[in-house]
Amino acid sequence: MDWEELRRSRATRSDGDVMLEVRQLTRFVADKPIVENVSFAVRRGETLALVGPSGAGKSSLLRMLNRLDEPSSGTVLLEGVDYTTLSPRDLRRRVGMVMQQAYLFPGTVAENVAFGPASRGESVSAERVRELLERVNLAGYEQRDIGRLSGGEAQRVSLARTLMNDPHVLLLDEPTSALDEDTRFGVEELIQEIARERNLTSILVTHDMDQAARMATRVAVLEAGTLRQIGPAEEVLKTRDA
Repeated sequence: MDWEELRRSRATRSDGDVMLEVRQLTRFVADKPIVENVSFAVRRGETLALVGPSGAGKSSLLRMLNRLDEPSSGTVLLEGVDYTTLSPRDLRRRVGMVMQQAYLFPGTVAENVAFGPASRGESVSAERVRELLERVNLAGYEQRDIGRLSGGEAQRVSLARTLMNDPHVLLLDEPTSALDEDTRFGVEELIQEIARERNLTSILVTHDMDQAARMATRVAVLEAGTLRQIGPAEEVLKTRDA
C-alpha cells in the first residue's frame, strides 16, 4: 500500500484535520536527553511556533519532524500515517524545511529551485520555475548566479526550492534571524501569504516572541527538552511576558 492509499484509509478518523501529530518524541545524545516525551498535534493550515531558551531542544525537535535527526523513541504521524513507513526522500518532499542559513549550491537560481525534482529524475519546466520565482518576488532571477544574491534573496530562493516539492508541512528554523529588520519583515509576510494560499501547516522555531505573535496560531514552550506549555499564541505569550 503506498502513502496515498495509507492516507486515504485513515481519512475517516475523527482527527482527520490533523496534518501532523507528534507522539512522545524523544532523542538522547550521549545518554543525555535533548528532547523528552514531547507530544502535540498541528492542524491543516495552522502555524505553531516553538519558543524557549537556547538549548531547550527546539531545533532538535524540528529536525526530528522530517528525520534529519532520528528520534530515540516515539514517532510522528503525517495525516495519520507513521512517518517511518515513508522513505526519507519522500518524507522530506512532504515535510519541507527552511533553515536559518540558505544552503544553496553553486550555480544559478533556476538550478537551485529545480534541484528537488531534478534529483528525482523529474523534468521541471522553465515556466514553472519562472512562476515560482515571481511568487517569491524574484522575477527575472532565473539565470542570476547564487553568489550575487543578498541574504534576503538567498532565503527566498531557499523557500522557492522547498515549495517546488509541493510540501504539506513547512518547517521553519529561525528563517529570518540572519536578516536585517526590513528584510526580515518582508520574508515573514511572504511566508505567511504562501502558507495561506496553499493551506500549509507550518512549524516555526523562533527566539523572537514578537515574531511568534505575528506569525503563529499557537505557541509551544520548550524548556530543557520538555514541552512546558502549549496553547493559543496570545494566551501563551501573555504568560511569558508576565
